[in-house]
Amino acid sequence: MLGLDISSSSIKLVELDQNKAGGWVLTRCAIEPLERGWVSDGNVEKFDEVADALRRLVKKSGTKAKHAALALPPSAVITKKINLPGGMNDQELEVQVAAEANQYIPFSLDEVSLDFCVIGPSATSQGDVEVMIAASRREKVQDRQGLAEAAGLKPTVIDVDSYASRLSAGRLIDALPGNGKNAIVALFEVGAFSTSMQVLLNDDVLYERDQAFGGAQLTQLIVRQYGFSPEEAEAKKRSGDLPEDYESSLLASFVDSMGQEVGRALQFFFTSTPHNKVDHIMLAGGSAGLPGAPEAVTRQTNFPCMIANPFEGMAVGDAVREKRLKREAASYLTSCGLAMRRFLS
Repeated sequence: MLGLDISSSSIKLVELDQNKAGGWVLTRCAIEPLERGWVSDGNVEKFDEVADALRRLVKKSGTKAKHAALALPPSAVITKKINLPGGMNDQELEVQVAAEANQYIPFSLDEVSLDFCVIGPSATSQGDVEVMIAASRREKVQDRQGLAEAAGLKPTVIDVDSYASRLSAGRLIDALPGNGKNAIVALFEVGAFSTSMQVLLNDDVLYERDQAFGGAQLTQLIVRQYGFSPEEAEAKKRSGDLPEDYESSLLASFVDSMGQEVGRALQFFFTSTPHNKVDHIMLAGGSAGLPGAPEAVTRQTNFPCMIANPFEGMAVGDAVREKRLKREAASYLTSCGLAMRRFLS
């Protein structure tokens, strides 16, 4: 199954396998850029153009897989944990979830796609089970399904971006000292136009926040400084093919700004919760791999920072170009989590 992450600037594709020992194998990964405005705030504004880009991406990757997992942005999905009586079968649960969902969803159930999963026994109500319900406007789900089908794929899973990135980051947290148990981890995904923050403790999300800072700001600086087109600037930024003074004149100040934005977001977390520190910061997204980014974050925050490489510890297949992967790995956090769903759902 392919993991497909559709963001405002690109589509990322990941295909995973497992070897006989149960270890993860990255078999394929690829990125296809999107023009600004084709996808905005998770909404597909230019369906045909995005579908064409997805077809190019699938062809470029060389994959033979047909099943795909896609995701919606958290802003497009309503989630709620509820308690229900234990011992019900799936059909009884469906009826009960639909009845309960009316209280939390501000739309007619005829207009939404609704799903649920049983998390486990309720911690607060003996004999009950805790159930997560998720709902999204039907047209949002149909957009993602339609894109996959237009590229000759079968949409098997529709997830939530933040859930997929947490699944992927979970492997990295497990690799921390003490398996990451009781460690507060701040996960930052620096996209093209915005940065999302999730603060995680064990299996809980303590805090979430989005802010308007992203790698497109660096691309615009490159355009103004060197006269490239936006497309050329983005490509050269990804490949590192820029003039000698780039690092000193543009990159250093941008990564410092990234560190300041991370520090500012953490201050919001500290003032909104009882917490006053984090144990680890993880940086993901296209800008995470910029030279000096983790060091700039540590300088600004005084907390240890690492790049969230979702393929850490995985075997790499022959179809993957390892040099490019090293540069781009942190961009694939969400698409990797989506690809993992084949084995974990």
